[in-house]
Amino acid sequence: MKKMGKLFAVLSTLLFTSVALTGSCFAAETIKLGVPGAHSGDLASYGLPTVKAAELVVKKINANGGVLGKQVELLVEDDVCKPEVAGNSATKLVSDGADVILGHICSGATKAGLGFYKDAKIVAMSPSATTPDLTLSGEYPNFFRTIAHDAVQAKLQVKFATEVLHVKKIAVLHDKGDYGKGQAELARKYFTEAGIEVVLFEGVTPGAVDYSAIVTKVRRFKPDLVVWGGYHPEASKIVSLMRKKRMKTAFIGGDGVKDDTFIKVAGKYAEGVYATGPMDISKNPLAIQAKKEHQDAYGSDPGAFFDAAYSAALALLNAVDKAGSTDYDAIIKVLHTEYVDTPLGKISFDENGDATGIGFSVYRVENGAFVEQK
Repeated sequence: MKKMGKLFAVLSTLLFTSVALTGSCFAAETIKLGVPGAHSGDLASYGLPTVKAAELVVKKINANGGVLGKQVELLVEDDVCKPEVAGNSATKLVSDGADVILGHICSGATKAGLGFYKDAKIVAMSPSATTPDLTLSGEYPNFFRTIAHDAVQAKLQVKFATEVLHVKKIAVLHDKGDYGKGQAELARKYFTEAGIEVVLFEGVTPGAVDYSAIVTKVRRFKPDLVVWGGYHPEASKIVSLMRKKRMKTAFIGGDGVKDDTFIKVAGKYAEGVYATGPMDISKNPLAIQAKKEHQDAYGSDPGAFFDAAYSAALALLNAVDKAGSTDYDAIIKVLHTEYVDTPLGKISFDENGDATGIGFSVYRVENGAFVEQK
């Protein structure tokens, strides 16, 4: 019996080792790129373009031999832009062996996922999460982004509103979320510092059917401009209601509004609305090429944050290639020290994780399209 016991122990050890080695070899067969974001629901128009960007970049890289001699595999997870879902998405991507992360899309969801990636020593890069503290707080050294943060956006809004629109008093509304409220607080801060009176600062409930109460309050305060912090679903309802009540008050939102879905939903009431968003890079040869790839593959023009997502995918996979491995510290070093050509231009990342050489522009809806204001 003792001999049988020893034999069983040896066989068990060999079997366990074999399984472990097989699992290890299997995990190393591909480079896994996780893509969490809003792929369904009201904000899918923000998240799905990132999935398509990742698909196009990965298809091209795999056709040219992959990264480090391995094919790149996509792991796509839908977080619906909700923080309570994003934690589960992040946990699954970690357990599925993601090597690097392209996402999340919304700032609240991004923040909910970052701790899991940080603990697992995985680099994450967002094309759209603009809350300043995600990089500036120093809490997430594993986080990078290919979009400028909201402090840059707020300062541009103030400059445009004071120098072009010549406003004297404003109302600031927001959706109470990490992204929207954060934007609104920055707007209040910088407008106040510029000597502009903030006559109203108030949050609204996302997804509400009727925003008559807040629109009535705005009308009572008679601001020259409404500054919106949040996403397009609520913005389209508020703007539409303002215009139906014949209020001509100017309206400006951030990159959460600069999406064609806003125009489709608000229709004629979208005309004249301002929004800040990533600078127009349509003349960049790589941006032209990426757009054509999207048109050829999907039969349509790219959506929101596509160029930033395409650039992030290139930056992440270039970092893995230059690092010579999926080692966390090596990837971070490359991102901070090496430049990569992207649709956004030649970019690297500063000590905080923010991409260099990018910024925002102001756009206005004219004849059913966002037009960059020079």
